[in-house]
Amino acid sequence: MNPILAFLLLQAAGAAPPAAAVEAPIVTTASGLRFQVLQPGTGRRPTRADAVQAMYEVRLVADGTLVEATATPAGVPVSGSIRGFTEAALLMNQGGRYRFWVPARLAYGRRGNPGAVPPDADLVFTLTLLRVGRPARQPPPR
Repeated sequence: MNPILAFLLLQAAGAAPPAAAVEAPIVTTASGLRFQVLQPGTGRRPTRADAVQAMYEVRLVADGTLVEATATPAGVPVSGSIRGFTEAALLMNQGGRYRFWVPARLAYGRRGNPGAVPPDADLVFTLTLLRVGRPARQPPPR
């Protein structure tokens, strides 16, 4: 049976929908970043000084074009990417999986990212935060 039809029939009968049928709300932060919790994490929340191991997929909001996706966990410094990623990572706990809608001003802005993201492009990304840890210390410059 069509899941939407099943939901409507349950609703008409006064029955509560199954938990899986209820999506988490989309929340908007003060900066304009929007997010939806797909799976809450239970581990540590990163700080700006941390690096994270994550799986992610980034697409253009305009047409769904895939910009970048990880095939294996990637190490990313929380403060070493676009502003939208930094804000996003700071909202999550280790083990969480979220979807983020990143306005252009929190992504690559007017300049875009040549060859990947056009100017003034909004992004949507799904981020799974696998591990939170401190970045490796860099040796002092000589």
